[in-house]
Amino acid sequence: MQNAARSAYAAIPAQAGIQVGNAPIVRHLGLAEYAPTYAAMRRFTDARGTTTPDELWVLEHPPIYTVGIAGRAEHFPRSGEVPVERIDRGGQITYHGPGQAIVYALVDLDRRCLTVRAMVTLLERAVIDTLRRHDVKAEKKNDAPGVYVDGAKIAALGLRVRRGCCYHGVALNVDMDLAPFSAIDPCGYPGLAVTQTRAHGIPAGAEEMGDELARRIARLIEDP
Repeated sequence: MQNAARSAYAAIPAQAGIQVGNAPIVRHLGLAEYAPTYAAMRRFTDARGTTTPDELWVLEHPPIYTVGIAGRAEHFPRSGEVPVERIDRGGQITYHGPGQAIVYALVDLDRRCLTVRAMVTLLERAVIDTLRRHDVKAEKKNDAPGVYVDGAKIAALGLRVRRGCCYHGVALNVDMDLAPFSAIDPCGYPGLAVTQTRAHGIPAGAEEMGDELARRIARLIEDP
């Protein structure tokens, strides 16, 4: 079963994963199409066994809107040709595109003794801690999952849990075209402002920020 889990993402080019102790393996997938990545997450989760190492996938996607299981049509794009993909995470609609650092967290919550709420909080804390290292003050909101800077959303997150294991994860806006957000109600909130790390003086690109965020998530998983 463990071998099957390791080969679940074999169709996606990736750098060799790095693991220290029982920390999650961090894999860098580069710019990856959404559909095969989504399918790979599901295959990995279905195939993994009780000893399969957790993994964090760091990547960017070509332009796409993704809609969670609670998604309602009134929040959908009002214009444009960006594709829309319905998926099985929680939440409403969001946008992914180049210049956004995504970390997918494939984590055995039962083995780590983490609740879903605790995992969401951990991802939010990882973003807040990462931004703090760059002298940017961020916060979470109890009634609207994600991370915000000066009231504007800088990171969105969503998870799906199957067999006690989660997948999907967190998307941090780094240096991207934010215009597609204006065609939707981001995360189901009409008029929600969005921002990105570049606007707050952080020069690092999406690959560097994604790696930094993934390593922070890995540390928090090991010592929540």
